[in-house]
Amino acid sequence: MLPGHVAYGLAAQYGLRISTETVIAWERGLAVPSTYELTALAGVLWCSPDELLTAARTLREHRTVRRLSAQELARLVGLSTSAYLRMEETGRWRGNERQSAALAEALGLTAAGLVTVSGRDEELTELLRAAAATRWQAQLRAVAKLVPLERGFLQDVLEQLHSDYQSLTVPTLSWSGTDTERPGSAGEAGRQFLATVLERFWRTAGVRGPGQ
Repeated sequence: MLPGHVAYGLAAQYGLRISTETVIAWERGLAVPSTYELTALAGVLWCSPDELLTAARTLREHRTVRRLSAQELARLVGLSTSAYLRMEETGRWRGNERQSAALAEALGLTAAGLVTVSGRDEELTELLRAAAATRWQAQLRAVAKLVPLERGFLQDVLEQLHSDYQSLTVPTLSWSGTDTERPGSAGEAGRQFLATVLERFWRTAGVRGPGQ
């Protein structure tokens, strides 16, 4: 089906006036359909919404994959519909610990998925960079507030992350006492480590990342 055919199907079957250009933008990831548009699109393409959202990251995308209305999900997590929708629209989950656990269960989220839909990936990344490059102990409390994993386990993961980073950035000496690393190689390895620290953290913790 060409984009024009899809646009025609949306109009004929669901009464949606969607331009061919909009369909192309959806395909390229330049625009995102609404929940109803996504459901209609799945109907036109003879598939389910979750097949179109293979790497759901936002609250709305995860909710759509689970085929839950905003009202249903709000009830499951113990929020008013209006309060839930504000969080969904802003991309910042602000529920308490009990509500977060209920959200994770309702949407089938891993710890990584919960952090992502909470809009806190960037905040966690900065904490992990500091933990790897400086003192991981100083970051444990803040990381524990963001990541729904047992504190003792988090301690082990942060310590391992710190150890892995230090082993990359501390020059290796030969028997003669000279630096065996090429100039700049340790620094480049460290920069690459910090650039991917969030993925390394979830991998070390044995947790699937969002969309995996």
